[in-house]
Amino acid sequence: MKKSIKVDQKSKRGRPATGRDPLVSSRIPADTVAEVDAWAAERETTRSDAIRQLVELGLTTRAQARPIQEDQASRDGGPKQRARELASNAIDKVTDPAASRRDRSRK
Repeated sequence: MKKSIKVDQKSKRGRPATGRDPLVSSRIPADTVAEVDAWAAERETTRSDAIRQLVELGLTTRAQARPIQEDQASRDGGPKQRARELASNAIDKVTDPAASRRDRSRK
């Protein structure tokens, strides 16, 4: 039986693994990036390290949920009313404004 031909495999493309934590990217508004840069400058650290520290700080801080005040809930109609308004607006966007009211009410 003939032996198979040995083929040297190409090395993987790209930068070799560093063995460190995985890279996570996100889009952050420019004004927030400026605030993070200022925070990092005060502490003489890099932007990357500042973001890491701020995320850790945010995860360890326990914020209490703010209860909805009764007068605000009754004035706004509560979350159900807001959901109805959003649904109504979405439906209005997809309906044909040239159609008659009777045609729009048909299913």
